[in-house]
Amino acid sequence: MTYVVTEACIKCKYMDCVEVCPVDCFYEGENMLVINPDECIDCGVCEPECPPKAIVPDTEKGMEQWLEVNRTLSSQWPNITRKGDAPADAEEFKDMPGKYEKFFSDKPAKR
Repeated sequence: MTYVVTEACIKCKYMDCVEVCPVDCFYEGENMLVINPDECIDCGVCEPECPPKAIVPDTEKGMEQWLEVNRTLSSQWPNITRKGDAPADAEEFKDMPGKYEKFFSDKPAKR
């Protein structure tokens, strides 16, 4: 088992999870974060820290797609080890359905 970041993170990109991760397995995209499933030690401390509840175990039903998204993008995006600021409009997107189809970006974060 590992944890994955799902579409609930898109356009929210809260980074509370990054602060608590003991192995620095988060990677930052333009408008979301992902977890490298091969680096995740399955400790679960990140899950309750996520305001939009975007982090879930990969054993939950339907997470195969998100496991692959996390695995692929964590190899392309920069590693993030410190909490940054969430987008100013994050609250507007927090509970919005269908964010993957509307807003997903495979671009890395701009540094």
